[in-house]
Amino acid sequence: MKKFIYFGLAILLLIGTVRSEDDVDDVDEEVGTVDRDFGSSREASRTDDEVVKREAEAIKIDGLNAAQIQELRERAEKFTFETEVNRMMKLIINSLYKNKEIFLRELISNASDALDKIRFLSLTDKSVLETNPELSIRIKADLDNKILSITDSGVGMTKADLINNLGTIAKSGTAEFLGKMQDSGSPQDMNDMIGQFGVGFYSGFLVANKIVVTTKHNDDQQYIWESDSSSYSIVEDPRGDTLKRGTTVSLHLKEEALDFLQQDTIKSLIRKYSQFINFPIYLWSSKTIQVEEEDDTEAPKEEDQPEKDKAEDEDDAAVEEAAEEAEKKTKKIDKTVWDWERMNDSKPIWTLKPSEVPEEDYVEFYKSLTKDTQDPLSKIHFVAEGEVTFKALLFIPKVQPGDSFSRYGTKADNIKLFVRRVFITDKINDMMPNYLSFIRGIVDSDDLPLNVSREDLQQHKLIKVIKKKLIRKVLDMIKKISKEEYDSFWKEYSTNVKLGILEDSQNRARLSKLLLFKSSSMSNLTTLNDYVSRMKPNQKAIYYIAGASEDEVKRSPFVERLIKKGFEVLYLTEAVDEHVISALPSFDGKKFQNVAKEGFTLDDSKKAQERMEELKTTFEPLTKWLGDVLSEFINKAQISERLTDSPCALVASMFGWTGNMERLAISNAHQKADDPQKSYYLNQKKTLEINPRHPLIRELLKRVEADVEDATAKEMATLMFKTATLRSGYMLRETASFAASVEQLMKKSLGIPLDEVPEEEEEDDEPLENVTDGAQEVDADDEEPREDEHDEL
Repeated sequence: MKKFIYFGLAILLLIGTVRSEDDVDDVDEEVGTVDRDFGSSREASRTDDEVVKREAEAIKIDGLNAAQIQELRERAEKFTFETEVNRMMKLIINSLYKNKEIFLRELISNASDALDKIRFLSLTDKSVLETNPELSIRIKADLDNKILSITDSGVGMTKADLINNLGTIAKSGTAEFLGKMQDSGSPQDMNDMIGQFGVGFYSGFLVANKIVVTTKHNDDQQYIWESDSSSYSIVEDPRGDTLKRGTTVSLHLKEEALDFLQQDTIKSLIRKYSQFINFPIYLWSSKTIQVEEEDDTEAPKEEDQPEKDKAEDEDDAAVEEAAEEAEKKTKKIDKTVWDWERMNDSKPIWTLKPSEVPEEDYVEFYKSLTKDTQDPLSKIHFVAEGEVTFKALLFIPKVQPGDSFSRYGTKADNIKLFVRRVFITDKINDMMPNYLSFIRGIVDSDDLPLNVSREDLQQHKLIKVIKKKLIRKVLDMIKKISKEEYDSFWKEYSTNVKLGILEDSQNRARLSKLLLFKSSSMSNLTTLNDYVSRMKPNQKAIYYIAGASEDEVKRSPFVERLIKKGFEVLYLTEAVDEHVISALPSFDGKKFQNVAKEGFTLDDSKKAQERMEELKTTFEPLTKWLGDVLSEFINKAQISERLTDSPCALVASMFGWTGNMERLAISNAHQKADDPQKSYYLNQKKTLEINPRHPLIRELLKRVEADVEDATAKEMATLMFKTATLRSGYMLRETASFAASVEQLMKKSLGIPLDEVPEEEEEDDEPLENVTDGAQEVDADDEEPREDEHDEL
């Protein structure tokens, strides 16, 4: 055994000697002369040729070194943009686009167009796909060289295409550009004009100093197009046919745009703008995975191991070898793996027919679009045709965000606008009204009027047409919600529907059919349609009353006789309800009647009118007397048709404010300190209606007929007015006198003399000054101050 070890060491020693001699020879060959200007600065003496050389080295093209690139640039055909094109180029780079990130959307859209064209050609000629059957877009970021590349396997460009499409912006000027747009035979051709004239392509100069385009068309050689935005060059690619077919756009990014090389940035932009492109988009990305690897760390060896133990180890080696193989230790390590990752898994299901999309696809799409964890409450998928053609897929979320009304009227990003599956914007105010801002979804149209940068939607009459159709479709969707699910919808979106009645006069009738209210006859909420179907044959109006709560309106004096006679009354208990009904002139030919206002007539038959005239004659002395005594507070007093149990009530005029409206107006925090309109309504005098069948009113009539100067009658009249004010939902302007009147009644009821006053508080014998001194003495006992400290103070 020892002989073999010595033999191996001898061979290793011999090999080391031979390698050392070779190294010495290499060193001798590399030794040269030292430059005379070694160590001096070359910056001041660099020539233009050196600058050109450095720029050539900066342009990285796969498979070519700096010398080959320099040779390419010398052989390339050089072109200079025309003067007006130069001006337009500066406009594109500096003014046309608001967001630099738009460049990626534009370049991906161009790649998609190229793929669409080759796919269209393949319908009639299958051979065009033989060079490269894959149709995809691949994006790769080179952090070291600061290059972002977008490669497609589309139709590619010939040399003539490079000159015509990339080398020219708007051809000879705006006139020809507009002429092409007008001469195009279809809207689809008009949409292709932007790509043809290179406007979208040149958005790349927002982030890049140079753009290098490598392209291969089936009918031509592979070419390299290079531009710095002031001139461009075209040269045949010496690498040959490396692309097979398609185009690679390589952006040499500016220093301030290097963030666009980060994987997270690229992923977010693709998902924002291009996640619904028809063709797969792949990103060369890395991910960290954990792999198991054999642990190479060896156990420490003992130097002074006895010879006997070594011999035993050698004898047992064969036995332990198998066990060691089985018990080899492994460890988990993080490993970075690079691969192509697909970015656009979501399908543009709105482009399909509704019958072709299963329900689970709608749910999955909704969750990916809104990032909501719950399923949508309802959806509508339709294609609108006519003056404007567009596809739409809209959803109603189950839950409305809690801050939706604090942001009411601001720009919402819930409706996303697409043009041919490319995201344009979600900052649209005119696509959906404020009250439907909770609707989420997508609108896709080829007819939308966009500005040249395709970032904004221009004001156009087509927008109004789209908005009108969207609103009607959404209202139809809400109308078709099942009764069970509609209760959930109403809990979340009742205020939105009511605000729609106030804001949208054109759809007021449609929205009124969606309203639900509490009712005196139903335990559940009822629609206006159901209310009308239950109306009595002689009932001419829909009766309603508004208040702060259901208990309040149930006990209101205004509904006493109606409920007793079997009439149904709607209870309006939400703050916006009374405003909403005021905006509705009628429903199904029936007018609305607020039972807390004048104009209420329960029975207009001749017999009822004769009975009312008799009561007016009988109580005329009292109504006149009340009008005089309470002239400071009321407009007039009259006999009531609506009271049964209450002695009197305060009724607003036809166009005045009820107690509920006054409460809402006073509690409104967003109002002027001195609002003339509010003051006018608050200071309006009301009508005092009296119940001729109530014993208090009959007793008051007797006292007035006996003595119009009866002090007790005047006091009772004032107290009845104040109680009627509170009972009718109004607030007292001054509450101290009302409280004093109640206390006087309590004294009379308990037999306490009215002139008896509360007992005076017993005063202590010790003056307050002494108590104060005592407190000071207690403090002094706790800590006696020194005399010298007092002297200093």
